[in-house]
Amino acid sequence: MPTVKVNDIQMYYERHGEGEPLVLICGLAIDLSENESIVRWLAKSYQVLAFDNRGAGRTDKPDMPYSIEMMAEDTAGLMQALGVKQARVIGTSMGGRIALALTLQHPELVKKLILVSTSARVIKSAGRTWRLRVGGLLSNLPLLRSNYPQPRYAFLRQLEASGSYNCLDRLPEIHAPTLILHGKQDKTVLYHLAEELHAGIAGSQMVMFKGGHIFFLFRERQPFLETIAQFLE
Repeated sequence: MPTVKVNDIQMYYERHGEGEPLVLICGLAIDLSENESIVRWLAKSYQVLAFDNRGAGRTDKPDMPYSIEMMAEDTAGLMQALGVKQARVIGTSMGGRIALALTLQHPELVKKLILVSTSARVIKSAGRTWRLRVGGLLSNLPLLRSNYPQPRYAFLRQLEASGSYNCLDRLPEIHAPTLILHGKQDKTVLYHLAEELHAGIAGSQMVMFKGGHIFFLFRERQPFLETIAQFLE
């Protein structure tokens, strides 16, 4: 199993395809085995680096407070350990927040940025509702049940990290070409939060889809992939 020591953990990763590097960052409670079909498609054109975030899959799961900034440092450390000096970066949901933090903390590593079903913050007044929606979404989708089940404590550590992150005031610091993809019916990350991202990142592009939080896994998957391909050209 390909692992590398990064910061205080062993991280599991895979590389697929050839060409310019592309880093795929998974969302809450998701490991790379659940993104295999997307990885295969991206690997037709790029060398894809996909990995399990701390707390998920085959990466270590220390029982300690996590933060989005910490997971961004994990990502940067993995890239540096593998000799990836700069890459196109795709982050979904919590992975989008990690991608935002990576871009803010290590702008030199990010050539282009794609943010999917994510936001710069979670509205505090809706914090409990957001947690219930996320938990229900993940527990009721057999499609998202991994071969490497996540311990409940690790899920809660990731959830708290994702829910407490807020980089809204720092969005103007992001200068990498950015594409925002979001479902109009997303009830986990409300659509107006994606519009907030778009307004905060100068020159960013935004494409709306009809579906919900995981629109990219269902009927709109092909247009989602085509939109990514066009942006990454």
